[in-house]
Amino acid sequence: MAAPILSWEGLGLIQGNGWLFQDLDIHIQQRDRLALIGRNGAGKTTLLKLLGGQVDADKGTRSIQPGTKIVTLEQDPFFTGYDTLMDFALSGTDAPPQHEVEAIAGQLGIDLSRKADSASGGERRRAALARALASEPDLLLLDEPTNHLDLAAIDWLEDWLLRYRGAFVVISHDRTFLERLTKATLWLDRGSLRRKEIGFGGYEAWMEQAYAEEARAADKLDAKLKIEAHWLERGVTARRKRNMGRLEKLYEMREQRAAMLTPQGTAKLALSSDDAKSKAVIVADKVCKSFGAEGQKRDIVKDFTLRITRKDRIGVVGSNGAGKTTLLKLLTGELAPDSGTITLANTLDAVFIDQQRSLMSPEKRVRDVLADGSDWIDVRGVRKHIHGYLKDFLFDPNLVEARVGTLSGGERSRLLLAREFARFSNLLVLDEPTNDLDLETLDLLQEVISDYDGTVLIVSHDRDFLDKTVTITLGMDGSGRVDIVAGGYADWEKMCKARAAGKPVAKGSTSEKAEAAAPPPPMPAKKGKLSYKDQRDYDLLPGRIEQLDAQIARGEAQLADPDLYARDPKKFDALMAGLDKLRAEKDAAEERWLELAEMVEG
Repeated sequence: MAAPILSWEGLGLIQGNGWLFQDLDIHIQQRDRLALIGRNGAGKTTLLKLLGGQVDADKGTRSIQPGTKIVTLEQDPFFTGYDTLMDFALSGTDAPPQHEVEAIAGQLGIDLSRKADSASGGERRRAALARALASEPDLLLLDEPTNHLDLAAIDWLEDWLLRYRGAFVVISHDRTFLERLTKATLWLDRGSLRRKEIGFGGYEAWMEQAYAEEARAADKLDAKLKIEAHWLERGVTARRKRNMGRLEKLYEMREQRAAMLTPQGTAKLALSSDDAKSKAVIVADKVCKSFGAEGQKRDIVKDFTLRITRKDRIGVVGSNGAGKTTLLKLLTGELAPDSGTITLANTLDAVFIDQQRSLMSPEKRVRDVLADGSDWIDVRGVRKHIHGYLKDFLFDPNLVEARVGTLSGGERSRLLLAREFARFSNLLVLDEPTNDLDLETLDLLQEVISDYDGTVLIVSHDRDFLDKTVTITLGMDGSGRVDIVAGGYADWEKMCKARAAGKPVAKGSTSEKAEAAAPPPPMPAKKGKLSYKDQRDYDLLPGRIEQLDAQIARGEAQLADPDLYARDPKKFDALMAGLDKLRAEKDAAEERWLELAEMVEG
């Protein structure tokens, strides 16, 4: 094997009062395509900066093959002090040639003469990409490269990286991007780094196997220690298995919606009972909207009709500038149409989770953001202790006093989601909710959206997330036409390809199960009948799960006493530990029953 172009031996970095990393060995070869995976706060961005030389380690030896050029695309490039985007792209002693920058910028569709201080997130991301790619690097370090990019730009970047002859390490939440490009995986987990020569497509199976081995080893530990050390891992594993059932339910909802969106279904809906009509929360009828001076008007939305009902999950996709934000403002009543009508239900109570994360002041504590400084938080009418609620969103409860400014970008996004999902609402509007989130948090977000009792509007460029979340996709191409497809991004993509090929496309069409949105393969089923023990577990576990739910509810009711902690802190701690144990047992029972149910179906 050829010598690596970059390596670290015994890498260690101290952060706060302890080691963030210790004794890591990393070797990057000339044509490596590496996915760097880890939870928010694990140190992925810091590790990337150590590889690029922007951060000094506390121990270890870094070696670079002579002549190797390393270029980093940062998650949040620093644009302060630059007049234009071109000034940024050509700054520094290692700036790329201007003609190369202009060539890349032209392909990305970005005008680098734009003022840097007024440029959008997408324009800044394109400028940073133009600078990085035009530098002709031997090793590219990419931190969330698809953030703020539209679908066309993501496709272009994928094609560029497929042709690229150097090595790259990429941090990304975009599963589709990672699956298409990576050939090996670096997994950063609790201060250790593991490498496996599989692309991201095989990562989750590898992770499940590693956690299963840890769980077997943890059986020898004290029960309390085992719960505290592994509650997150078991929760993630059980959540993924439950998501298989949620995906099946999602496909059923899409098929029902497809029938309603066909001409026949629309006619039936128009004649439906008052009860069905009362479920409509947003009704758009022949809506048109355009911008520009007379004679130069551009159609943004043209002759758009849709009835959005309670529990619909609507995804809005399209290139930047196609009109996604305009359509969202029309549907939420923020913008009036030029013609046609938008009718909103009188009871609509919306929560907007915006792309700028404007509520996250760095000096605030986690406690301040979630509960206005209190130990308790009202979660849609149910009182919860802040420690338990933090666990629900995959946080270590000890972070309750941490300042927002010390959290990673992904942790800040997750904290905002936790805050907003606690509020009572029946309409949730999410603008690029997946930016900066780790893969476990994306799984959690899919679960929370699936269980949400209201209607959801999502603007996103994350193809995998849309495929696993939405029931209807509204596709915009910039011409004013809005495609209405029962299904996710893959279904809209299939529709667009059929239209380009000249094939007839039915309104509301959806593939039965689009390849990109296919559910995870089921666990291998045992042949023949269940054993006596398996059959007994299959019959009795649903009742046990109900008992555990009731016990958890009683424990949470006791914790709802606001004076309990001050009056009897030992009892409070015992209740919290007991609830952890009950929740862990419930997760294990649900996982076991799902395995048995799959065996029965098999």
